[in-house]
Amino acid sequence: MDATGIEPGRDSPVALVAITKGNLRDYLRLEVAPAQEGFVAPNAVSIAQAHFHPEAWFRGIAAGGTAVGFAMLEDWSQCAEGAPEDWRREPYVGLWRFMVDKRWQGHGFGAQAMRLLIDHARAIHGTRAMLLSFVDAPGSPEAFYRRFGFERTGEVIEGEHVMRLAFC
Repeated sequence: MDATGIEPGRDSPVALVAITKGNLRDYLRLEVAPAQEGFVAPNAVSIAQAHFHPEAWFRGIAAGGTAVGFAMLEDWSQCAEGAPEDWRREPYVGLWRFMVDKRWQGHGFGAQAMRLLIDHARAIHGTRAMLLSFVDAPGSPEAFYRRFGFERTGEVIEGEHVMRLAFC
Protein backbone atom coordinates (compact mmCIF):
# COMPACT_ATOMS: atom_id res chain seq x y z
CA MET A 1 0.00 0.00 0.00
CA ASP A 2 1.31 3.48 -0.77
CA ALA A 3 1.05 6.59 1.42
CA THR A 4 -2.53 7.18 0.23
CA GLY A 5 -3.61 3.78 1.52
CA ILE A 6 -4.46 2.53 -1.97
CA GLU A 7 -3.25 -0.92 -2.95
CA PRO A 8 -1.95 -1.41 -6.47
CA GLY A 9 -4.12 -3.36 -8.88
CA ARG A 10 -2.89 -5.90 -11.40
CA ASP A 11 -2.96 -3.16 -14.05
CA SER A 12 -0.84 -0.73 -11.99
CA PRO A 13 2.27 0.49 -13.79
CA VAL A 14 5.56 -0.87 -12.49
CA ALA A 15 8.66 1.30 -12.13
CA LEU A 16 12.21 0.85 -10.92
CA VAL A 17 12.70 3.59 -8.32
CA ALA A 18 15.66 4.92 -6.38
CA ILE A 19 15.69 3.86 -2.75
CA THR A 20 15.89 6.98 -0.63
CA LYS A 21 15.74 7.99 3.00
CA GLY A 22 12.02 8.58 2.49
CA ASN A 23 11.14 5.11 1.15
CA LEU A 24 13.88 2.92 2.64
CA ARG A 25 11.66 1.40 5.35
CA ASP A 26 9.06 0.37 2.77
CA TYR A 27 11.70 -1.69 0.93
CA LEU A 28 13.24 -3.09 4.11
CA ARG A 29 9.83 -4.46 5.17
CA LEU A 30 9.40 -6.56 2.02
CA GLU A 31 9.76 -10.33 2.41
CA VAL A 32 9.55 -13.36 0.19
CA ALA A 33 7.41 -16.35 1.15
CA PRO A 34 8.98 -18.61 3.81
CA ALA A 35 9.70 -21.34 1.23
CA GLN A 36 11.70 -18.80 -0.83
CA GLU A 37 13.94 -17.48 1.95
CA GLY A 38 16.87 -19.68 0.86
CA PHE A 39 16.77 -18.20 -2.64
CA VAL A 40 17.52 -14.52 -1.98
CA ALA A 41 19.15 -12.41 0.74
CA PRO A 42 17.02 -9.94 2.72
CA ASN A 43 16.84 -6.46 1.18
CA ALA A 44 18.71 -4.93 4.12
CA VAL A 45 21.71 -7.16 3.34
CA SER A 46 21.54 -6.30 -0.37
CA ILE A 47 21.34 -2.55 0.25
CA ALA A 48 24.26 -2.71 2.68
CA GLN A 49 26.36 -4.72 0.19
CA ALA A 50 25.53 -2.24 -2.59
CA HIS A 51 27.16 0.56 -0.64
CA PHE A 52 30.49 -1.29 -0.67
CA HIS A 53 30.43 -2.55 -4.28
CA PRO A 54 30.88 0.08 -7.00
CA GLU A 55 29.41 -2.33 -9.56
CA ALA A 56 26.08 -2.55 -7.68
CA TRP A 57 23.03 -0.79 -9.15
CA PHE A 58 19.91 -1.26 -7.04
CA ARG A 59 16.31 -0.10 -7.27
CA GLY A 60 13.03 -0.64 -5.56
CA ILE A 61 10.23 -2.16 -7.59
CA ALA A 62 7.09 -0.05 -7.23
CA ALA A 63 3.62 -0.81 -8.57
CA GLY A 64 1.32 2.17 -8.65
CA GLY A 65 3.69 3.88 -6.21
CA THR A 66 3.64 1.01 -3.70
CA ALA A 67 6.85 -0.84 -2.78
CA VAL A 68 6.42 -4.42 -4.05
CA GLY A 69 9.96 -5.69 -4.68
CA PHE A 70 13.67 -5.10 -4.98
CA ALA A 71 16.31 -5.64 -7.66
CA MET A 72 20.07 -5.26 -7.77
CA LEU A 73 22.28 -5.54 -10.82
CA GLU A 74 26.00 -6.09 -11.17
CA ASP A 75 27.11 -3.48 -13.74
CA TRP A 76 30.85 -3.21 -14.31
CA SER A 77 30.54 -0.68 -17.15
CA GLN A 78 31.24 2.26 -14.82
CA CYS A 79 34.16 0.60 -13.01
CA ALA A 80 35.68 -1.72 -15.62
CA GLU A 81 39.16 -1.58 -14.09
CA GLY A 82 37.93 -3.77 -11.22
CA ALA A 83 35.85 -6.06 -13.43
CA PRO A 84 36.37 -9.82 -13.34
CA GLU A 85 38.09 -11.50 -16.29
CA ASP A 86 34.86 -13.03 -17.62
CA TRP A 87 33.37 -9.54 -17.94
CA ARG A 88 36.34 -8.43 -20.02
CA ARG A 89 35.79 -11.35 -22.44
CA GLU A 90 32.04 -10.68 -22.78
CA PRO A 91 30.64 -7.54 -21.12
CA TYR A 92 27.50 -8.49 -19.22
CA VAL A 93 25.10 -7.20 -16.63
CA GLY A 94 24.39 -9.61 -13.80
CA LEU A 95 21.08 -9.88 -11.99
CA TRP A 96 22.48 -10.00 -8.48
CA ARG A 97 19.22 -9.87 -6.50
CA PHE A 98 15.57 -9.98 -7.44
CA MET A 99 12.56 -10.37 -5.20
CA VAL A 100 8.86 -9.60 -5.06
CA ASP A 101 7.14 -9.43 -1.69
CA LYS A 102 5.00 -12.46 -0.83
CA ARG A 103 1.84 -10.27 -0.84
CA TRP A 104 2.45 -9.11 -4.40
CA GLN A 105 3.57 -12.32 -6.09
CA GLY A 106 1.26 -13.52 -8.86
CA HIS A 107 0.13 -10.02 -9.83
CA GLY A 108 2.49 -9.68 -12.80
CA PHE A 109 4.64 -7.06 -11.09
CA GLY A 110 7.75 -9.27 -11.16
CA ALA A 111 7.38 -9.89 -14.91
CA GLN A 112 6.98 -6.18 -15.60
CA ALA A 113 10.04 -5.42 -13.44
CA MET A 114 12.10 -8.11 -15.18
CA ARG A 115 11.30 -6.57 -18.58
CA LEU A 116 12.43 -3.18 -17.27
CA LEU A 117 15.66 -4.67 -15.92
CA ILE A 118 16.40 -6.44 -19.20
CA ASP A 119 15.74 -3.20 -21.12
CA HIS A 120 18.06 -1.33 -18.74
CA ALA A 121 20.81 -3.94 -19.20
CA ARG A 122 20.44 -3.88 -23.01
CA ALA A 123 20.83 -0.08 -22.99
CA ILE A 124 24.26 -0.21 -21.32
CA HIS A 125 26.82 0.40 -24.04
CA GLY A 126 28.74 -2.70 -25.04
CA THR A 127 26.75 -5.16 -22.96
CA ARG A 128 26.29 -8.46 -24.77
CA ALA A 129 24.38 -10.52 -22.22
CA MET A 130 22.60 -10.62 -18.92
CA LEU A 131 23.58 -13.30 -16.42
CA LEU A 132 21.97 -14.55 -13.24
CA SER A 133 22.24 -17.50 -10.92
CA PHE A 134 19.71 -19.42 -8.89
CA VAL A 135 19.53 -22.17 -6.31
CA ASP A 136 18.23 -25.33 -8.00
CA ALA A 137 15.70 -26.54 -5.46
CA PRO A 138 11.95 -27.09 -5.37
CA GLY A 139 10.20 -23.77 -5.95
CA SER A 140 13.23 -22.20 -7.65
CA PRO A 141 12.69 -19.24 -9.99
CA GLU A 142 14.20 -21.04 -13.01
CA ALA A 143 10.88 -21.30 -14.92
CA PHE A 144 10.24 -17.59 -14.34
CA TYR A 145 13.63 -16.68 -15.81
CA ARG A 146 13.16 -19.04 -18.78
CA ARG A 147 10.03 -17.05 -19.75
CA PHE A 148 12.35 -14.16 -20.64
CA GLY A 149 14.77 -16.26 -22.68
CA PHE A 150 17.40 -17.05 -20.05
CA GLU A 151 19.09 -20.41 -20.58
CA ARG A 152 21.34 -22.48 -18.35
CA THR A 153 25.02 -22.18 -19.19
CA GLY A 154 26.04 -25.41 -17.46
CA GLU A 155 28.17 -23.41 -15.02
CA VAL A 156 27.63 -23.70 -11.26
CA ILE A 157 29.12 -21.03 -8.99
CA GLU A 158 29.00 -21.43 -5.22
CA GLY A 159 26.18 -23.97 -5.62
CA GLU A 160 24.07 -21.73 -7.88
CA HIS A 161 23.26 -22.51 -11.50
CA VAL A 162 24.12 -19.75 -13.98
CA MET A 163 21.68 -18.63 -16.69
CA ARG A 164 22.39 -16.31 -19.63
CA LEU A 165 20.28 -14.10 -21.87
CA ALA A 166 22.20 -13.13 -25.04
CA PHE A 167 21.68 -9.62 -26.42
CA CYS A 168 23.38 -10.18 -29.79
